Amino acid sequence: MRRRILYLVPDLASARRMMDDLLLARVEERHIHFLAKRGTPMDGLHEAGMAQKSDLVHGAQMGLMLGALLGCALGGVVVYTLGGADSMRIVTVLAATILGALFGAWVSSMVGSAVPNSRLKQFHQAIEDGKILVMVDVPETRVDEIRDRLHAIHPEAEDRGLDPHVPAFP
Repeated sequence: MRRRILYLVPDLASARRMMDDLLLARVEERHIHFLAKRGTPMDGLHEAGMAQKSDLVHGAQMGLMLGALLGCALGGVVVYTLGGADSMRIVTVLAATILGALFGAWVSSMVGSAVPNSRLKQFHQAIEDGKILVMVDVPETRVDEIRDRLHAIHPEAEDRGLDPHVPAFP
């Protein structure tokens, strides 16, 4: 399980130094994400992707659950209305549930990709003021080690705590 450590750094030079220090601490580049004001040159930094910037993952999760529920209900209505053999009733409800879940996840992820990440709303003003948000996904066993290292090396960085909602992938 991974935890996301959040930091705000004042400028690009500090962000680049933090990136180097995290790489030296053997944190993979794909687990380090930087989010800055639009138009900021991010050369040498691993910029936050769609999964970090938007509510894509949250939308897909909600769509999966709601789609499965609605698909199951629709399958139940079809079975109740049309009847049929007992084995076909189960298959019909299961198929409708799976199709509903897939369709719900697809549609909701499309909507979620267009919506800014609600968990990062608290950092919006700081980013607009020119600060850079650093998101580091580390195994739960290394959280204290990485935080202590960053506190010692980067006193200019504001520790903004942990985000408990890190997706299990990628």
